[in-house]
Amino acid sequence: MDITAALIATLLVALLAVFTVFRAVRIVPQARARNVERLGRYHRTLRPGLNFVLPYVDRVHRAIDLREQVVSFPPQPVITEDNLVVEIDIVLYFQVTDPRAAAYEIAGYLQAVEQLSVTTLRNVVGSMDLEKTLTSRDAINSQLRGVLDDATGKWGLRVNRVEIKAIDPPETIKDAMEKQMRAERDKRAAILGAEGKRQAQILTAEGDKQAAVLRAEGDRSAQILAAEGQAHAIDRVFQAVHRNHPDPAVLAYQYLQTLPRLADGPNNTFFVIPSEVTSALRGVSEAFAGNAPAAHGSEDTAVHPGSETPAGLSPG
Repeated sequence: MDITAALIATLLVALLAVFTVFRAVRIVPQARARNVERLGRYHRTLRPGLNFVLPYVDRVHRAIDLREQVVSFPPQPVITEDNLVVEIDIVLYFQVTDPRAAAYEIAGYLQAVEQLSVTTLRNVVGSMDLEKTLTSRDAINSQLRGVLDDATGKWGLRVNRVEIKAIDPPETIKDAMEKQMRAERDKRAAILGAEGKRQAQILTAEGDKQAAVLRAEGDRSAQILAAEGQAHAIDRVFQAVHRNHPDPAVLAYQYLQTLPRLADGPNNTFFVIPSEVTSALRGVSEAFAGNAPAAHGSEDTAVHPGSETPAGLSPG
């Protein structure tokens, strides 16, 4: 009987020792922290890894997550400065930096962060009109983050980022905005069409100008080449005539043959015949009449159109 009681006592002591050792050892996972109270008062915070506490004296609270946490709140109705109700949906990124403060400075820090975010959002957006609210998301995010970070610092929290997911104005405002956007698109399309038409007209005018310049240059070059050709031909004829020493009588005869063609124009009334040609014609006339050549005149003789014989000469 004594042996049995001793064995039972030894077994109980062993179990108590094992249980005591088990209670004295605490393993905290990574990115977690656990607060320890000794005799009802905060004693210390257990960090990740192997930790030892006093069994039956220290009380270890549940683990607190030290990782960055994401909280998405339901859409909140907010009144803007111009008395329009918009629903804003925000996402909050925060992190516990002080486990002791998060546990003892605030009761339920998640709910506290949510309520503070909603209140701050209404204060910030309430000082803006609808247009500024829709176009100033970054400014709203920065103001929310600054206010929340200052307010939650004493709770052992750090607000890393605040993002606005959506801003929903009333349906009437949506319809008006859609009409305005459609009008802006039509306006831009009309402006682009007019600009394209103007550019096309400018390019067409430039092309016509270049074509006219090129045609004028071509006509000028053609006229220059034609004039040079005529001048070259006249020069060749002149050289050939003077090289062969032509008889003045022959030249006068050819001149007489040319006069009717010169008189074909309606505005041709008379022509001035050089004195040398007149002298040659007089010599031809005297040669046909059997008389001696007369003295050369020194003045030009006028010949009227329709008459092939110069004044003062008898035909044949």
